[in-house]
Amino acid sequence: MGLRLVHSKSKALTMVKNSDPKPNLANDVDALFKLPLAEFTGARNALAAQLKKTGQANDANIVKSLAKPSISAWAVNQLYWQHRQAFDNLIAAGKRLQQLQTSGLAGKVGTMRTSLDARREALTHLSDLATTLLSNAGHNSSVETIRRVSITLEALSSYASVEDGPTPGRLTQDVDPPGFETLAPLISSGRTTKADPEVTRNSPSQKSKATKSRSDVQERRQLEEKRQTKIAAAKLSLQTARKSLAEARAQLQRLESAQKKTSAEAQEAQKRKREAEERLKHSRLVADEAVKRASSIAEDARDAAKSVEEANREVARVSKELEILFRQSPG
Repeated sequence: MGLRLVHSKSKALTMVKNSDPKPNLANDVDALFKLPLAEFTGARNALAAQLKKTGQANDANIVKSLAKPSISAWAVNQLYWQHRQAFDNLIAAGKRLQQLQTSGLAGKVGTMRTSLDARREALTHLSDLATTLLSNAGHNSSVETIRRVSITLEALSSYASVEDGPTPGRLTQDVDPPGFETLAPLISSGRTTKADPEVTRNSPSQKSKATKSRSDVQERRQLEEKRQTKIAAAKLSLQTARKSLAEARAQLQRLESAQKKTSAEAQEAQKRKREAEERLKHSRLVADEAVKRASSIAEDARDAAKSVEEANREVARVSKELEILFRQSPG
């Protein structure tokens, strides 16, 4: 078959490795592992159903057997698909480190340190990218998740020169770094061409050096894992602090904006109050003036009423006198 399952010796690593001629199927499988994690299962089942419908039952069964990646494996896959240059830099750094180990130059401290630093920087950069990638996708970029991502990335860099190693971009589980027994054939093959026949004998000193070398490698790996865990924890704390700072700044901006708006509204209210007070004062003055005018008019009205009454009496008196005069006229 064009696609085959590859299992890691150190952990149940399941992935699909393409070595065959069916580019369309390989592209379809690659497309599955590029999807958001929540869409993987549905898309996988749909692809398997389509393959079965078109008579490709074997390929359908292989696709159907693909496990949904763990969150950390998914993150590493996305680093491979979305940040290939950074990913390739890590793999290249891993290859250079292995070349030093197999060429007998591992004892040169300066050269070895430079290679280790290069790989460490590549790991740190990819871990940063993974943190951002997970957050942007809505996943929790916890310390443990980033630690597992870092270990898998380190393992992939160690497998760079190992035949039949894990296939980047299609991981479904985390990958452990290869054990000494996995790298031993590679190391020995790189040294036999330059080895002295006497050195190839399993002398006690040689065994002791090999044991010490394995111990040193294991110790360095453990220290590196602890360091990566601390770095991941610090990055997560920094990310949380930055998020809190951003939220605090946004809240401050909202409060400042609300304060400015409230202050403007308060000033406008004070202005309206002053205007209302001025209108009220004016209204009171007008009312007082109206009351005075009304009082004056009322007094004038009373005087006019008296005049009318007097005039009425005068009219009545004159009318009565006229009546008397008319009665006294001869006639």
